[in-house]
Amino acid sequence: MNKKIRIGLGHDIHALVEGRELWLGGVLIPYHLGLKGHSDADALIHAIMDAMLGALALGDIGGLFPDTDQAFKGIASIKLLKEVTKIVSEKGYVVGNLDCMIHCERPKIAPYRPQMIKTLANALGIDEDMVSVKAGTNEGFDAVGQGRAIACQAVVIMEPSV
Repeated sequence: MNKKIRIGLGHDIHALVEGRELWLGGVLIPYHLGLKGHSDADALIHAIMDAMLGALALGDIGGLFPDTDQAFKGIASIKLLKEVTKIVSEKGYVVGNLDCMIHCERPKIAPYRPQMIKTLANALGIDEDMVSVKAGTNEGFDAVGQGRAIACQAVVIMEPSV
């Protein structure tokens, strides 16, 4: 693998449903709806993992952690992020910085942002000032804007390990 700085982009969206916990960025958010999915459906972490894998042309999380595999049913996505971090480390890379965006109408993300940053930085083995988490609404447009889904995007710079 050519050891240059690489950039990756990740995106994920999950429907909000009753009877599920809401996990975003490895943080449990008290809310009456949660994200539907095979794992804990943490759309933010899923976007981050896809960004990391994409930066190094290693495929996507569906290839590594298929939703047809019962081993991943209900698994905490933070565990999967730690596994992806290990994989990219074995390829000689570390996260240089991470910029994330959460698109949702509700709940408000601001109160949970500091804990998300801390949790993500810890899982990635980087300083908190290398992790950005932002949030915004879709102003009533589409499934996200109507409060039926949460979508997340992540951009990551991968640097060769020193």
